Amino acid sequence: MTIGGSSASHRPVGPNVVRVALALVVAFAALAAGAGYWQVFQAAPLSSAPDNPAVVAAARNVVRGRILDRGGRVLASNVPAAGGGAYRAYADASIAPLIGYASSLYGTAGLERAYNAQLTGLQTGDPVADALRKFQATPDDPADLTLSLSLPLQQKAVALLGADRGSVVMLDPSTGEVLAMASTPTYDASAIADPATARAAWAAVQANAGHPLLDRAIQGLYVPGSVFKIVTSLAALGSGAITPSTTYPQQPGAERSGLVISGYRVVDGHHLFTGNTALDFTQAIEVSCNIYFALTGLAVGGAGLAAEAGRLGFGSPLPFDLPTAASQVTSGGGNFGGGFKDPVELANAAYGQAEVLVTPLQMALVAAAVANDGVVMTPHLVTSLTTRAGVRTVNPSPWRDVATPVVANEVKTAMEQAVESQWGHYFTAGAAVPGIPTAGKTGTAQLGGSGEPNSWFIGFAPVDHPAVAIAVVIEGGGSGLRAAALAGELMTYDLKGLGS
Repeated sequence: MTIGGSSASHRPVGPNVVRVALALVVAFAALAAGAGYWQVFQAAPLSSAPDNPAVVAAARNVVRGRILDRGGRVLASNVPAAGGGAYRAYADASIAPLIGYASSLYGTAGLERAYNAQLTGLQTGDPVADALRKFQATPDDPADLTLSLSLPLQQKAVALLGADRGSVVMLDPSTGEVLAMASTPTYDASAIADPATARAAWAAVQANAGHPLLDRAIQGLYVPGSVFKIVTSLAALGSGAITPSTTYPQQPGAERSGLVISGYRVVDGHHLFTGNTALDFTQAIEVSCNIYFALTGLAVGGAGLAAEAGRLGFGSPLPFDLPTAASQVTSGGGNFGGGFKDPVELANAAYGQAEVLVTPLQMALVAAAVANDGVVMTPHLVTSLTTRAGVRTVNPSPWRDVATPVVANEVKTAMEQAVESQWGHYFTAGAAVPGIPTAGKTGTAQLGGSGEPNSWFIGFAPVDHPAVAIAVVIEGGGSGLRAAALAGELMTYDLKGLGS
């Protein structure tokens, strides 16, 4: 018998200590990992974020770096303000939607916002230099930005758009460098930046029904019409759904009576001069045959068309210096493959109608993909940042392979015929650069109702060694002929050396 005690055995404390120690190690490791992630891996994005209080404060107190075009022309600089200090002055209204503004009253927009940290000297892009800067006697080192943009080419694009609302994007398909990025209407960014005129200028911009603060090149979403047939072409030829010699026996008759798909009638009829000819792929591009591409879209399937569009950048913002709207091939939610709801939506989407919406930059990249043998280069505006510490260059970089060189060449051949051939000339008159082989595709995007269609053109030149790819949209411009003529004049201006 045991007196004054218990028969229960005592458990050893060693395992409990080990468990507590392990828990503490895991907790401290998690804290260290979190601190390291935010202070090391995310340090650069956080320190350059436009809404970072340090960036906002620097924007108010530091003289900003300049912004220059590719030829060294000053696009944005600092001028003395009447009450002391300085404010931003901009070279021309043509660059306003792109460059934006830096205002003590209204903050920043455009490149002025995207590169606020660099322009105010809080970040250079060199991680080591940025980490050590806080220990320097003069930590602020505002950067001058040099852009790939050509001011004369930008001014020409805006002048040709005139009073129309629309956009032009021109880029070098081999590098991704943006040569011009116009959006109309424009506005006076200098007046918004000047404290003496800011309020009146801001009120005028807000009252403008044309929404000049909207950069249509990267934020405007448009029905593309027939320029989207190039996306369908890449999907169809790349998947083997068609070859360049593919014809559809029902196509000639459907030009007169329409093509019935699940009770819906797809109509065309704008190239009856082709008669009873069953068009092959190149001929279908030349005359922009809706019937041919509706059938081709069904042959590719919804999943295949959506996948090719995704490779080209549809479905998410593009990698670019500025935020871009996401283009879409469908609004999604359907179960017919790729998010399409039924064969009718797919057939209409294949020639650029239905739920397809695109930005001009997206369609410029589609043209550039064909021009550059199926490789899309990362589009970019800033080519270098210059500080006291030196020059940091932004080099061209491939983004995605979207087609084989063989497929890209098949589409390129068809697009050349669409501009240079007798049939194609009916639909693209004015697009050809004199003496230089030119490729392209027009679009007449139907919007429904009584308004005029949007006028589209995408293309590139010279065909053999493309130096420029272009996308043009004119809101309510009617047939694609208007955009084609504007694109032809701009490409001529550039390739003749007038836009340097």
